[in-house]
Amino acid sequence: MLAKGQTVIQYMEQLAPKHVAEPDDRIGLQLGTLQKDIRTVLVALDVNEEVVDEAIELGADLIIAHHAIIYRPLKQLQTDTPMGKVYEKLIKHDIAVYISHTNLDVTEGGMNDWMGEAVGIVNTAPIHDMHNEQLSKLVVFVPKSHHQEVLDAVLGAGAGWIGNYSHCSFNIEGFGTFMPREGSDPFQGKQGKIERANEVRIETIVPHDIKNKVIQAMLKAHPYEEVAYDLYSMDLKGRSLGLGRVGKLKEVKTLAELVEVVKEKLDVPHVRVVGELDRTIRKAAVIGGSGGRYMMKALFRGADVLITGDVDYHTAQDALAAGLAIIDPGHNAEKIMKVKVAEWMEQKLQEHKYATRVVASRIDTEPFQFV
Repeated sequence: MLAKGQTVIQYMEQLAPKHVAEPDDRIGLQLGTLQKDIRTVLVALDVNEEVVDEAIELGADLIIAHHAIIYRPLKQLQTDTPMGKVYEKLIKHDIAVYISHTNLDVTEGGMNDWMGEAVGIVNTAPIHDMHNEQLSKLVVFVPKSHHQEVLDAVLGAGAGWIGNYSHCSFNIEGFGTFMPREGSDPFQGKQGKIERANEVRIETIVPHDIKNKVIQAMLKAHPYEEVAYDLYSMDLKGRSLGLGRVGKLKEVKTLAELVEVVKEKLDVPHVRVVGELDRTIRKAAVIGGSGGRYMMKALFRGADVLITGDVDYHTAQDALAAGLAIIDPGHNAEKIMKVKVAEWMEQKLQEHKYATRVVASRIDTEPFQFV
């Protein structure tokens, strides 16, 4: 069975929720329709004519890309311009294009985590905070016989995370009372008679963005016809989500040694470097794309080096004066997302028994040559 376009994108938005994107970022479906079966998904960093030709050759119905194909409002659509040809081919071959940009950068397990892991950064935090996760407290009353089953369902759906601790809950035994009325079909007790049931009160923390998923899992596992539960909003904030990652290196390195790691792990032949190559690097910051404007925030968070693309001359001068090293692997280093997203999506589709295949684009969209 093939997955529908809406199903593929539903999974993609589990990885990179739209609400964590920067305001006015051009994300989501930019061209085509999702109201169709998807035989093949092509994952690309950019969408140019070569990538579209690759999609046509693969029989792809959907391209998931990082960089938008429509960034500014179109005043006209001429098919004799370079981008006009791209739009024309996409429409003629019924290929939809969906963009996941800063939401993929910000999300946990997304672009900046992949880049940080690749170069050996651990115990990371965002460079620039954008979102504080909203938390709720779920309280549900469960018959003692089904306590573990409901608890496992709730925690398995993602509830119960506090910092780096999972499966956090509090459980209190007591008794509940109820009277089944006419038309009811009680799990225990009889209509018209007050029932006293041995129950367990389960309390746990639920992030706002998975609240519905957790409640549905709880209701499915719960034996009662009418489930007694409460959901309280909390002033307590959860995880911070934001752009970039900063943390300690697994192994202390010189700047020169880290340069070689960046070149190998991010698959770039050359980098630009600011700073003395023999200086010691203990803490590093990374941000995909053009992250030079976060230079001072990386420095404030204790980074010895910032790894990011498109660093301008004056930012490099400021970093040098402030004692922050810079490794610039270029904007195209974000191509790490092609294989990572493809692997994640392939696994998700296979878990749900879909025959839709996912392919990472093999087209190199780096516009620069080094001579």
